[in-house]
Amino acid sequence: MAAQIGNVGIDTNDMKGAVAFWKKVTGYQVASSDETTTYLEDPDKKSVGISLLVVPEARKGKNRLHLDLFTDDLHGEVARIKKLGATEVKSFADGDSGWVVLADTDGNQFCVCAS
Repeated sequence: MAAQIGNVGIDTNDMKGAVAFWKKVTGYQVASSDETTTYLEDPDKKSVGISLLVVPEARKGKNRLHLDLFTDDLHGEVARIKKLGATEVKSFADGDSGWVVLADTDGNQFCVCAS
């Protein structure tokens, strides 16, 4: 038997801001929350959950692990997520294919990829 990924943790210094950002990006809902952790889940229960964890230190350097979000509309989705507060780090887009590296409101990098 092999292990399955059921959740991905993301560190934050601003829980309220991170919850608002990731809910809008993913369409997920809050499943549980306390002072230090908020668990977001896919309302259709088809994708892994996201745990947002309050940490005291700021992010330094490149993420060792990141999310890849897939979309049928690369440029439209990148524009939408940037309006939510993400910043563009680097684009590897070639027309309607490739991916764009973004950073969330805490500086955590993730990719938006053409599916």
